Amino acid sequence: MDIETRLELIKGVGEEIITEQELRELLETKLHPIAYDGFEPSGLAHLPFGVFRPLLLKDLLKAGVHFKLWLADSFAWINNKMGGNLEKIRKVGEYFIEVWKAAGIKEGKNVQFLWATDAFSDKEYWKKVILIAKNTTIHRATRALTIMGRKEGELQEVAQYFYPMMQVADIFYLNADICQLGLDQRRANMLARDIAEKLKWKKPVVVSHHMLMGLEGAKQPEGYEENKQLDIEISSKMSKSKPQTAIFVHDSPEELKKKINSAFCPEKVVEGNPVLEYSKYLIFKKFKSMKIERDKKFGGDIELYSYQELENTFREGKLHPVDLKNAVVVYLNRMIEPIREHFEKNRKAKQLYEFVKNQEITR
Repeated sequence: MDIETRLELIKGVGEEIITEQELRELLETKLHPIAYDGFEPSGLAHLPFGVFRPLLLKDLLKAGVHFKLWLADSFAWINNKMGGNLEKIRKVGEYFIEVWKAAGIKEGKNVQFLWATDAFSDKEYWKKVILIAKNTTIHRATRALTIMGRKEGELQEVAQYFYPMMQVADIFYLNADICQLGLDQRRANMLARDIAEKLKWKKPVVVSHHMLMGLEGAKQPEGYEENKQLDIEISSKMSKSKPQTAIFVHDSPEELKKKINSAFCPEKVVEGNPVLEYSKYLIFKKFKSMKIERDKKFGGDIELYSYQELENTFREGKLHPVDLKNAVVVYLNRMIEPIREHFEKNRKAKQLYEFVKNQEITR
């Protein structure tokens, strides 16, 4: 595969790339660059984790990228997920692995599943943490704490200041060429680039992906970022800790239909519309077209071959929200079904799902 094709695949993943020129140079010099993303084991898998993330990962693998999936159990511990119980957090991490497997992401030469707490026994890891801390001001560290999904006023423990220092250390510990995380992790990734310049370490390319919004649609900015549009995206993201606004990979067809029917989707309104967003980032990334079945008195069935065609049709009032929602339910169910069935039929996966389902999910 030529450089341009590989570059286009990665650009299709990244909503923001810092920098595209550095990414091009990386692809020109390395056939299999290493990318990583970290995941706090913190509850049941929702659309962004169980469906969107694997779709993006498959495009990166096509581009020749080797990926390290970092099960950030130590970070979930610091962030008091699962009540701060590390044993429970580890079990949720095992459940995460089953979700990836069900979504078609299996461990091999181009994908590794790694645990953050395994780095605890390596003194070189802690040396990196301390070096990064020594080269980061308290103000910069405090600003970076929003990567935990919390605002400054919500932080109460000194341990939480380890979080950004450790996350930056992970990048260099894993020898990552590319930080391929959500836009909400931007501050840690930018800190890593600055640290790399100060300490003469390898500077990572940042490829930040879009964050799917919850069923309620776009929300008012909550103070995660100075950039208003970015703040809105982070504030509006679908969250496992807010189940009423999230779709999970275990949802039945009936539950999925009920949730989509309740989603924010006013007629002709495109901005802040989660139903259109799921069409753009999930359905048209997976399928070549989207067929919408309608009664003949409402225009009959139509088939759309691009998201832009769908958006234009909806904006012009030629597609009613009810018909759009019905179609989205069909396609999302097709994407979720293999994962849902894996957890119904595989004994180990089912046991892990039952364990996670019965835990109190703490933010």
